[in-house]
Amino acid sequence: MCLSVLRAVERVNAAIRKGVAEETVNELMNPDAQLPQVYPSAADLYQRELASLQQQSPEGSLSHPELLVAVEMLSSVVLINEALNVGDRQAVWKQLSSSVTGLSNVEDEYAQRYIDELIHLKVAAREEGSDYLTWNDIQACVDQVNGTVQEEHERIAAIGVINEALDEGDLQKTMAALQHPAAKLTDIDPSLAQHYYDILQEARREKAHECGDPSAVLWLDEIQDAILRANKDSEEALQFSQAIQSINEAVDNRDSSQTLAALRSPAAGLYGVTPECAQTYQDDLYKIKEDKKNEGENGSEWMKHWVKGGHNYYYNLKTGQGTWDEPADFVPNNTQLNKEEIQSVVSGVTTAYNREQLWLANESLIAKLQARCRGFLVRRGVKERIGFLESQEPSVTCIQAHWRAFKERKKYKDRKQYLKDHSDDAVKIQSMVRMHQARKKYRDRLKYFQDHINDVVKIQAFIRANKARDDYKTLINADDPPMAVVRKFVHLLDHSDQDFQEELELMRLREEVITNIRSNQQLENDLNLMDIKIGLLVKNKITLQEVVSHSKKLTKKNKGELSNLMMMNKQKGGLKALSKEKREKLEAYQFLFYLLQTNPTYLAKLIFQMPQNKSTKFMDSVIFTLYNYASNQREEYLLLNLFKTALQEEIKSKVDHIQEIVTGNPTVIKMVVSFNRGARGQNALRQILAPVVKEIMDDKTLNIKTDPVDIYKSWVNQMESQTGEASKLPYDVTPEQAMSHEEVRSRLEASIKNMRTVTDKFLSAIIVSVDKIPNGMRFIAKTLKDTLHERFPDATEDELLKIVGNLLYYRYMNPAIVAPDAFDIIDLSAGGQLTTEQRRNLGSIAKMLQHAASNKMFLGDNAHLNPINEYLSNSYQKFRRFFLAACDVPSLEDKFNVDQYSDLVTLTKPVIYISIGEIINTHTLLLDHQDAIAPDHNDPIHELLDDLGEVPTIESLIGESPLPPDDPNKEMMGKTEVSLTLTNKFDVPDEANVEMDAKTLLLNTKRLIVDVIRFQPGETLTEILETVATPEQEAEYQRAMQRRAIRDAKTPEKMKQAKPVVDDSLTLQGKKDKIKSNLQRLGELGKVHPEKKYQDLINDIAKDIRNQRRYRQRRKAELVKLQQTNAGLNSKTNFYNVQIDYYNQYIKTCMDNLASKGKVSKKPGDNKAKKSKQVSQKYTAARLHEKGVLIDIEDLQKNQYKNVIFEISPSEVVGVFDVKAKFMGVHLETLMLEYQDLLQLQYEGVAVMKLFDRATVNVNLLIFLLNKKFYGK
Repeated sequence: MCLSVLRAVERVNAAIRKGVAEETVNELMNPDAQLPQVYPSAADLYQRELASLQQQSPEGSLSHPELLVAVEMLSSVVLINEALNVGDRQAVWKQLSSSVTGLSNVEDEYAQRYIDELIHLKVAAREEGSDYLTWNDIQACVDQVNGTVQEEHERIAAIGVINEALDEGDLQKTMAALQHPAAKLTDIDPSLAQHYYDILQEARREKAHECGDPSAVLWLDEIQDAILRANKDSEEALQFSQAIQSINEAVDNRDSSQTLAALRSPAAGLYGVTPECAQTYQDDLYKIKEDKKNEGENGSEWMKHWVKGGHNYYYNLKTGQGTWDEPADFVPNNTQLNKEEIQSVVSGVTTAYNREQLWLANESLIAKLQARCRGFLVRRGVKERIGFLESQEPSVTCIQAHWRAFKERKKYKDRKQYLKDHSDDAVKIQSMVRMHQARKKYRDRLKYFQDHINDVVKIQAFIRANKARDDYKTLINADDPPMAVVRKFVHLLDHSDQDFQEELELMRLREEVITNIRSNQQLENDLNLMDIKIGLLVKNKITLQEVVSHSKKLTKKNKGELSNLMMMNKQKGGLKALSKEKREKLEAYQFLFYLLQTNPTYLAKLIFQMPQNKSTKFMDSVIFTLYNYASNQREEYLLLNLFKTALQEEIKSKVDHIQEIVTGNPTVIKMVVSFNRGARGQNALRQILAPVVKEIMDDKTLNIKTDPVDIYKSWVNQMESQTGEASKLPYDVTPEQAMSHEEVRSRLEASIKNMRTVTDKFLSAIIVSVDKIPNGMRFIAKTLKDTLHERFPDATEDELLKIVGNLLYYRYMNPAIVAPDAFDIIDLSAGGQLTTEQRRNLGSIAKMLQHAASNKMFLGDNAHLNPINEYLSNSYQKFRRFFLAACDVPSLEDKFNVDQYSDLVTLTKPVIYISIGEIINTHTLLLDHQDAIAPDHNDPIHELLDDLGEVPTIESLIGESPLPPDDPNKEMMGKTEVSLTLTNKFDVPDEANVEMDAKTLLLNTKRLIVDVIRFQPGETLTEILETVATPEQEAEYQRAMQRRAIRDAKTPEKMKQAKPVVDDSLTLQGKKDKIKSNLQRLGELGKVHPEKKYQDLINDIAKDIRNQRRYRQRRKAELVKLQQTNAGLNSKTNFYNVQIDYYNQYIKTCMDNLASKGKVSKKPGDNKAKKSKQVSQKYTAARLHEKGVLIDIEDLQKNQYKNVIFEISPSEVVGVFDVKAKFMGVHLETLMLEYQDLLQLQYEGVAVMKLFDRATVNVNLLIFLLNKKFYGK
């Protein structure tokens, strides 16, 4: 044996003596020791067993052969333990049967029993705190199983011997077999051998009968049951015999109470014993016993009893013991009473007693029986008398008839004479009685009604309600509702005081909601700018004075700050001044904005005539204001119509490839998503995502990492933290090297599993939320799909649905998942923010959902995520069904029940709240691009722009004197808001061309018919028009018109129609003549049919009544919705105010820190000097292309890049740059580039973007260039 082996063995023995399990294992694993494989996880087992062997060794140490054998056996024991832990039975048996393990007496046929017993032993050891079974435990378990099996075999043999003895009919052999120790039968009494034998034979016969097998044998449990039953039979037989002996002794003692107690003993088994018959029992039993004694006594000590089961039991009267074996020379005692004799006496006595009691209980019945017998005798005598009279019936009848006739004639004559003598009195009495009866009947009926007045009212109301319901059902469901039904409900077309109050409340809430939205937007913009300024302050890019200056502008705004300030300038000549010139100017703007609002073509074209940055600002400031942020159904319909038209225009004019919708940044898509993520759609996102986002954030244990390198570094850091020693593993590794470690792979697998679980929760929440998505988003998704299909007919449905998914998920939902705090999905206090782990978890989930929505698999660098690709494919199918369902929406006209004539019948005129600056901006843009948006010079917008003339100044619209261009007050004046009541200049035609507008004529005619049929009845409209109105009907009509005039005078100005549709100065007959004239013209135009008696007009009026009811319901729903929106906006305002306080506190802390350090703020001039140093930077396109900032310019060769110059200069607004493009020295276009937008694109992972709609640039490198040149980074 070599020296290295001996030294290794010495080190092993030393480690064992030291008692440190880890060192012992390390030495055992030393290659120099040349020992079998050692498992470090079982270090304690190796230490304990080897230490025991070492102590048993005479030399006090183990030699190499001893260690070799011991380690080999212990490793085998470890493998057995590990196999038991995982339940691998095959591995357990392999080690048990292996000669290496060194176990003895291991039998193949007992393998399963060994394993089962080891599993139970392992569970018990684990409960006691021991992780491993030792070799001794395993050998003891094997020996125990072998012993148990041996005992079972011996017991089976003993049972066979018992059955053989029963077959042979050998009583002694049967008893010996029962008593054999191997059988392990209990409670065997040798004195009961005969009864055991009999019971076992009976049990065997019964089993043979039941199973139909004459050779059936008894099993162990059946033999044990037979023994126990035989023991119980013996006990019961002894108790029975003793009870019979007690009865005989009691009878001999002539004590009736003792005899009764003995008879009632349960052991005797007697029935029918009655306490009242105790003495009789005693006497009769004593008499029988005396008779037996008189016959002579034989003096025998034995009695024979037949007991349950059909067996004879022999009882000794002197010893009080019994036996189942018949005694030698057995003679039964002839003076003792047995059970049959005793029961016979008891039954006879009890029966006699019961019969006697029965007679006593039924004595009254016996008396009744006797009475009936006597009654029978009497009836028989009467019957005989009646028979005699019946035989003489003719004679009896004749006598009775003559006598009755005489009496009646005498009585009649007397009565007649009496009435003749008192005829006057009789008449008077009769009249009084009749009067009393009639009066009583009337009073009773009146009192009945008074007592049930509430019931009468309910019945009448029920009948009237049923009639009204039936009439209303007829109005709704009938194809041609009758005139009487329409007349009954025509009053519903009138506008009640409640209607006016609700309309006023609706207008007030709309104004308040819009004011709050604009106020919140201003606050949000100021806060975002404050974020930038504080960020630049922290990085020393601006001074504290600039932050303080902005913070002074950042004040808590209230609802009154953005209210209509024009009321203060009415006397100063403002837009709403009381002069003809200003009134015409105001009406011209109202006409213009009405046309822009209702005709989406103008704004749709105007958007694409401006640069993208200006169009976005124009959308946010003017267009959403023009539509009141879709605060009601009309304006939502018009805004969605604009989105639809603009999207179709953009796809038609600017999209050449279908993927440009995804890779580019379409203006309309960005606008739609921004609007639906605002005040109206934010609640929908919160309802869909808030529960699952909050669940993810609350799970502090969730930590999703899918980068193998990150997982590897985290694992190394964890090991070093636990051990306190530097890891031997390298820290910087490649993904492939990281994946080579089992721990990294297991952690990655767990992380992927967690990511799938939480992603599935998000997916489930999204796919069931189709109805929660704003209708506007769904409609634009449908429009996008249909328009792309029309533009690219060869595109597959999957390609179209991926575009829809890019809109609904990636652009609408994904940012809210990545940054829920930024989109108000979760509530955070001012200054609060998400942790890095939370953001990483949400980002990983968003990435998964993005891949699933676009059906994009993990490939290339993400190959380690290949196992999740199948899940992504399945999830895409769910997304696909979700996108199809989202696109399934009705048309706008069907959804909102709006058409081109809706404004003619509404109660109020539309009102918008817009600032003076926005009015001037819109006016300027329309003048600049009027030829592009309306090429036809006969277009109405040209007429309206001509009426307005040149663009006015802010001061002229405010009513103030002109101010210098750089005056800061001028900007504040531009934010002054004014309310415009929009009116259609071209809606009501003149009298000269009324005939040309059939719809308007039809509307006027229906209004006239409603006024006429309300006051004049008739079955058809023709009948009403041909019937002359009565003076009463004419007077009632005039009174109604007067009430209408008074009500119209009280109507607020904003709710009045521009021109009255119907002239109420006409008389009732005048309106009928007007109706006839209109009907004639409508008939010529084919709008009505006289042959149907104008029933189609009546049907239209019925439809108007139904629509008026729906409008009131929608108005109530809109009130509730506006109240909820207003509450949410107020809550958001409060949140912004808290943020303002937080920023002010931060600035105050900065100021205090400066004061404490003794620093003096720089003057404003210093600030300007610093800004002046930030000069503009000029680069050729070729230079930017070399730097990698510029990627490509459409339609321009690369050799021409040297002729293109980009000039980047900082604007007056912090974080905003002006980018000018020149070609060969000619200025082409200027673009305003916001640094915050670049950071947002970088955060969202957008690598490239377009400038000037032609130049493609790298976002990351452009940010780097700006940082280097302007921020000194």
